[in-house]
Amino acid sequence: MRQHALPRGTQPAVPIEDDPRWIAVVDRDSRFDGTFVYSVKTTGIYCRPSCPSRLAKPGNIRFHAHCAAAEKAGFRPCLRCRPHEASLAHDHADLIVAACRRIETAQKQLSLDQLAKAAGLSPFHFHRLFKSITGLSPKAYGAAHRMNKIHKALSAGEESVTATIYASGYQSSSRFYATSKEMLGMTATAFREGGNLAEIRFALGETSLGSLLVACSAQGVCAIFLGDDPEALVHELQGRFPKAHLIGGDEGFEALVAKVVGFVETPARGLDLPLDIRGTAFQHKVWQALCEVPFGETASYTDIARRIGAPKAVRAVAQACAANKIAVAIPCHRILRTDGSLSGYRWGVERKRALLLKEGATKNSN
Repeated sequence: MRQHALPRGTQPAVPIEDDPRWIAVVDRDSRFDGTFVYSVKTTGIYCRPSCPSRLAKPGNIRFHAHCAAAEKAGFRPCLRCRPHEASLAHDHADLIVAACRRIETAQKQLSLDQLAKAAGLSPFHFHRLFKSITGLSPKAYGAAHRMNKIHKALSAGEESVTATIYASGYQSSSRFYATSKEMLGMTATAFREGGNLAEIRFALGETSLGSLLVACSAQGVCAIFLGDDPEALVHELQGRFPKAHLIGGDEGFEALVAKVVGFVETPARGLDLPLDIRGTAFQHKVWQALCEVPFGETASYTDIARRIGAPKAVRAVAQACAANKIAVAIPCHRILRTDGSLSGYRWGVERKRALLLKEGATKNSN
């Protein structure tokens, strides 16, 4: 007897275990709430992906584009996750977005109690929720925002360094100077002058992936760029430090570049370099986690978010990967989408594919 096909859009074109939506259901991933619902034929109900109810057998599940499609197919909404109503995760996200705006517009640092009270939550619950969504504690988020304000203000050069520090929300200059060098990579005065007091050595090399530029400050390697045009790579370095003293590498520095080129061509030899990493506290956490992904293996943005203790900050993790300016030494090329496919790469997806092929880590990227 010929079987009738299910309504269009309800049955996956691939085995359900291989469907990314099934992975979202298994993980109870709230990021997918609102993008689809799933029904369970043995119970006659439909749920949102993050529903905490006991997981049904794959053969009893069907996917639907939205609630109306599930109800048209004869299913009723789950009383536990209430897929036809606004999700709790959405409400929580709104609360945290509002808290972020309060932090960003406050003239001085707000306490945890003040932020929690404004959100209508206990300090403990608010702190846990804020960190799970943003990947940072409220205090760290505020510090990163103030540092970003200083970064922009110093670049503009409209005020003195001291005035900029206080205008950005720091209540004392000592608190700023305790972390400024890690964030800016140099003193605030040098940064304000476009790296005028900084000395950066650099050299170019050629690899099978194109041109390569390696740059070092006094602290260590501050940039590794890949590209098609060597001149464009130098312009990019000049753009980052418009007033820095750029010096062509000597023979010893050329050896360092040769080491990086050798790693690109034969990654099994490894690469151990002193790094001058500049970024926010959250970016540092992400980049450290990237460096812990073993050679020849890959991880997803979701994996990294979990490793740094911020499972809901997947998008922020992806942004931190995109902000990485030290190619191969901080191996953001080893990060794939949850479904195993290649995602964007600052220096081109094809270079990412080639690096993974060289490392033999593409078994999940095809």
